[in-house]
Amino acid sequence: MNATAQELRTVVVERDFPHPPERLWRALTQPHRLDAWLMQNDFLPVAGHRFNFRADWGAVDCVVTEVKPQRTLAYTWSAYGLESIVTWTLEPSSSGTHLRMEQSGFRPDQEQAYQGAKFGWQKFFDALEQVLPREAA
Repeated sequence: MNATAQELRTVVVERDFPHPPERLWRALTQPHRLDAWLMQNDFLPVAGHRFNFRADWGAVDCVVTEVKPQRTLAYTWSAYGLESIVTWTLEPSSSGTHLRMEQSGFRPDQEQAYQGAKFGWQKFFDALEQVLPREAA
């Protein structure tokens, strides 16, 4: 059974960081920096690039769909039957950068994945908050 667009759910996490967009962009797009707060990966910020994230629980297959340096990054996120899209949006602010992550495409029968993403992305943002101050400006 296919879910209609109205039935699909989205996880959104937003946070303000006291760092310029350039620093957050590096954390979102450089493999060794992604390793530090998200997962092991073979990411490249190039539309059409296929990559995966790897963790002790398994892997996520992804394809980069959009790259607007220091503004927007999007990729597919496919794992365990979940076919979703993760979109990062960076907005410069007076105090640094407002970062928004949206993961869309959770079907009604994917409650566990939906709840896991709500929990997991908060933890990833916490980890990102911890590693950013250690990055070279």
